[in-house]
Amino acid sequence: MAAPAGPRYDPADNVNCLTRCTEGEFVSKFLSQEWLDESKALAADQPERPGASAKMQYVVTGGPDGDVSYYWVLENGKLLESKVGTLDDAEVTLTQSYDDAVKVQKGELDANAAFMQGRVKVTGNMAKLMALLPLTNAPEYKQLQEKVKGITEF
Repeated sequence: MAAPAGPRYDPADNVNCLTRCTEGEFVSKFLSQEWLDESKALAADQPERPGASAKMQYVVTGGPDGDVSYYWVLENGKLLESKVGTLDDAEVTLTQSYDDAVKVQKGELDANAAFMQGRVKVTGNMAKLMALLPLTNAPEYKQLQEKVKGITEF
């Protein structure tokens, strides 16, 4: 995969570096805007899913760079927005620890199990979230998760 234009890894700038290029692969730092942009691009071919629409706020606590907030805007299964920051009109807010977020992203912890075990705290429209949870078991979603894991620097 050709690396898109943008910042490149510079060993002299380890403190501020968000991405690196190794063996021809583009890698983005987990939870950075660049990572969200790359993940959104990888999700572009996800199938349309009528009714799978939500404005979702995520809060990841206790990470190496402190707490991180980001949001997704989904419409009929398509990821329209994926940005670092907060969404004033979020319908659902999910809060989890950095360690659990990494485990979910790596496929070591199932998102549904994390929710059921109380490892993901939810506020807002619970019915909307419950309608979306089964999508995380779809084969297309699992394939996307593997692709995103491959471009992620944890």
